[in-house]
Amino acid sequence: MENAGRGTAELLRSLGIKGKVCICCGKGNNGGDGLVVARYLDIAEVPISIILFGQPERLIGDAALNYRIVSKARLPLVCHDDETFDEQPLQRELQNADWVVDALFGTGLAGPVRPPFDDVIRVINASVARVMAVDTPSGLDCDTGEPLGATIRASHTATFVAVKQGFVNPRAKDWLGDVHVVDIGMPRRLLQAGR
Repeated sequence: MENAGRGTAELLRSLGIKGKVCICCGKGNNGGDGLVVARYLDIAEVPISIILFGQPERLIGDAALNYRIVSKARLPLVCHDDETFDEQPLQRELQNADWVVDALFGTGLAGPVRPPFDDVIRVINASVARVMAVDTPSGLDCDTGEPLGATIRASHTATFVAVKQGFVNPRAKDWLGDVHVVDIGMPRRLLQAGR
């Protein structure tokens, strides 16, 4: 998670940041990746805002650890209840963003995105900001490259270790944008054994 988040932050900086980066985080590991992205952008003095969809006490594992770190570092963070959703605060937050980081759902998503996240995705897609998807655009089946209902339309996707199987589906391009493989330090022999 640390290497994934740091690599994504470095990628964002290499692509150019001309304003605020809004990091939208879910409560799972993908959200944890987003919290790491936020930390490294803050270290680089990039203006950020973090929006966490879900209650902090329901985070587990590395996502919970990274939430505690960004809280203690006093990074700008707003939590939204994932049971209800008022789109106006998110619209206001994204209004002046140069980038939105999609760290809502990762590769473990099974089935269509459920409410209120379908509305969250709709608001992000309606924004004029560039969108960086973390590992895979939220709502995209990474095995087939087909959308599972509401799906993030990314400008760029930072995927980890290797291109996902579904990314070769020509129809996936509309959701992925430009794909960048981010090295997270997986041992070469393990990577070769998985091919």
